[in-house]
Amino acid sequence: MIIRITPGCSLCHIAGDIPQLRALCSRKKDLEELNVLTSKLWCWDYPAFMAPPLQQPHFLLANLKTDWAIKPLLQRCQELVKVIDDQPAKELHLIFPWLVESIFGSLDGVIGGWNLRFLQARNNEYNIAMQFLDPSGPMMKLVYKLQAEEYKYDVPVTCLPGPLKASIQEGTIPDCPLFHKLQLPLSGQMSVSLSFNPFEYYMFYFSLSLITQRNHPGGLHVSTSDSAYFTLVDIYLKYFLPTEGNVPLSPFSDIRATVPPPAPRSPSAPIAGYGISSTRLLKRHISHQPSGSVDPAAQEIWRTETLLQMFVEIWLHHYSLEMYQKLQSPQAKEPFSPTEEHVLVVRLLVKHLHTFSNSLKPEPASPSPSAQPQASPLEEFKRVVISRFVQQKLYIFLQHCFGHWPLDASFRAVLETWLSYIQPWRYTSEKSNPSLDSQNKNVPEKWATFVQENLLMYTKLFQGFLNRAVRTDLVNSKNALMVFRVAKVFAQPNLSEMIQKGEQLFLEPEDVLHHRHQRLFLSPAHGGSFLSSRQPAEADAVFKVKSHVYSLEGQDCQYKQMFGTEQRNAVMQLVQLLAQAQQTTKRLSDCSGEAAAKQSFLSWFGVGSSDLNSTYTGGELDETGESGKKTHEHLERALDYLCQIFRLNAGQVCQLIENMAAAKNDVGSKQLPDCIQGQNGLILTDLGRMQIINGLRRFEIEYQGDPELQPIRSYENAFLVRLLFWIASLVNQRFGGHMGALCVRGDFLGRLGQYYFMSDTSAERCSKSPVTRRSLERHPGPRLSLRLFASYRTILAILLLYLLGALFSLSPLSSTGLILMATFIHGLFMTVLPEKQKKQ
Repeated sequence: MIIRITPGCSLCHIAGDIPQLRALCSRKKDLEELNVLTSKLWCWDYPAFMAPPLQQPHFLLANLKTDWAIKPLLQRCQELVKVIDDQPAKELHLIFPWLVESIFGSLDGVIGGWNLRFLQARNNEYNIAMQFLDPSGPMMKLVYKLQAEEYKYDVPVTCLPGPLKASIQEGTIPDCPLFHKLQLPLSGQMSVSLSFNPFEYYMFYFSLSLITQRNHPGGLHVSTSDSAYFTLVDIYLKYFLPTEGNVPLSPFSDIRATVPPPAPRSPSAPIAGYGISSTRLLKRHISHQPSGSVDPAAQEIWRTETLLQMFVEIWLHHYSLEMYQKLQSPQAKEPFSPTEEHVLVVRLLVKHLHTFSNSLKPEPASPSPSAQPQASPLEEFKRVVISRFVQQKLYIFLQHCFGHWPLDASFRAVLETWLSYIQPWRYTSEKSNPSLDSQNKNVPEKWATFVQENLLMYTKLFQGFLNRAVRTDLVNSKNALMVFRVAKVFAQPNLSEMIQKGEQLFLEPEDVLHHRHQRLFLSPAHGGSFLSSRQPAEADAVFKVKSHVYSLEGQDCQYKQMFGTEQRNAVMQLVQLLAQAQQTTKRLSDCSGEAAAKQSFLSWFGVGSSDLNSTYTGGELDETGESGKKTHEHLERALDYLCQIFRLNAGQVCQLIENMAAAKNDVGSKQLPDCIQGQNGLILTDLGRMQIINGLRRFEIEYQGDPELQPIRSYENAFLVRLLFWIASLVNQRFGGHMGALCVRGDFLGRLGQYYFMSDTSAERCSKSPVTRRSLERHPGPRLSLRLFASYRTILAILLLYLLGALFSLSPLSSTGLILMATFIHGLFMTVLPEKQKKQ
């Protein structure tokens, strides 16, 4: 390829033609020559009169953008690794924002990036993405390389989640160091932005990509636990919040990935108090130590704190409008509906934080109090990570989900997140004995402090779950399993006693607490008690419990005791529903067994059941066999656990179950659900709805339109149905008046005509199912119906009669006459005995 450049052309024209020239390059060698040429052009020292001074465009970014659209992921990553290794930080600084957005997607959701949430392990690109984004991979090397040069990147406040954006826009900065780096808008700009260092910028995009709506690839079944995003969250948590040892130093020894301490906040900026302050814990470890004795872990611990703060603020900082008003915080400007994937990632965070916090090393005993060894920065972080960073926001997040999540099986993700948080003893390094049932183990006494300091997590959220459980169909196997899971957790020995102790501490009167403070440190020689050594600890526990409740619910909260009278009545209601669901499950299981036993070879012909209006009998169709037995077992065990937790009277519960068993007779008698007569028909009451939900009573739902126009059944021949309907319509249209005149006669012929030509009356239909006024008015007159002869059962019966006649040497014509005579005699008999008339 030959390119001629005349002395009169300017660099502006050359730069404008380069994209077209690049598109014309068909060979790799031509493209390389063009790149060399463009790099030399900008090195020439043109005189001032030949071209005006121009700002040098970034050709590295242009090349990457061009290659990004046409090359596969593997080749793109290989070229990026080479660029990161070879190029200086000054060049990489310009491509870093574009690269982050190309991987995680844009903040507005238009650019999907690599779609890490939908990238499954079975995909070929999964391993490529995981290696590139690994904590020791090329992308993190780029972050550390830019971190060493202290570059900054701006993020508009408008791109933050709703509550954070509303808080900052209203002038109240959240109490988190990440959001104290506000940049005032420049001239001509309207929006305020946040200034992040490279690590913060990278983690911000990574965190926000979970809650940003992306286009789901159609036709793919995506498993959250197998996605690249879920796996990367797990890897980052284990790397930056290790349970053993310190946070690994930068894997690139030639890079000092440190961060300067944040600038002090302006006194004019108000701070909204969301509980305990979450300012940087470890600044003093870095800034107050001599340079020669600085702990390397203290230099790297800022990454741990930054990652956790970013995860918590982005994933959990979503409050409902009611909670905003209660906490006197800025009101939410956007609705918040977390997805199941979002909740599962939060559960992963909760589980790892419990494991991380429980890996705290015990403090070594020191011979002298003045020589207490100072804990390492990471150990100090483990001590406060749950209470300071997660507790409050997770409580409001879960409370929002409990109140707004749909009443379906997807609530299981929220439920397991809650149960994971309130059971930190499950995530300890202590090895349990597998021979012992975990349900029979006592919760260790050392967890009493955790239960007391998280009292609302146990009591308030249990009440929220109870309100949901009484409104769900407990015959559903998934709903029954959720009730069983909650009851099993709260039935662990010692746990209910710990919760009751926490409630007693919270309900301690203020005057008693004040009086106790007056004599906290009195020794026996000065009038104190020999038990005074226990008083400071108890008073401190009272203070912590009250502080926990008031910080989350406000000073004017009306606390409802978990073991109070009101709560016990709600539990008794749930027990009643469990007993009802238990009886319904057993009945459905028995009915399915009987139906299977009654099946026969002739069922294909419709001999087994000829009822055109046979309907669904309530409950779930899949609750049969082993599934039904499992559901019955879950309901029974949940009932036992609730009796253990709340110490319910065994005799009262047994009587309740017997009453529910007696209610089975109501089902056998086919009584209608409780309802009242309205203007247009029956209207269900609340009791009637509960009876239908639990399968105790049901309507006989049947077709109430014209019997001749109901859908063709599986045991009917479609061609014969249509043909016979056409023939009957012609007869009815021609002789309809004569049929009507015959049926109104009061003599024997009139009653015979009513038997053959009259359809079922409205009164007969009304006795089986609710009818409306419109259905009462839609009553057809006398007419001929031939649809009976389109049934395979009728056809089979007629064929058998003809075969029987052939055995007696009767001709088809003689057999037809005998059949018609028998039918006429049957009609005469049914007319003579009107009380035994049935529907034809």
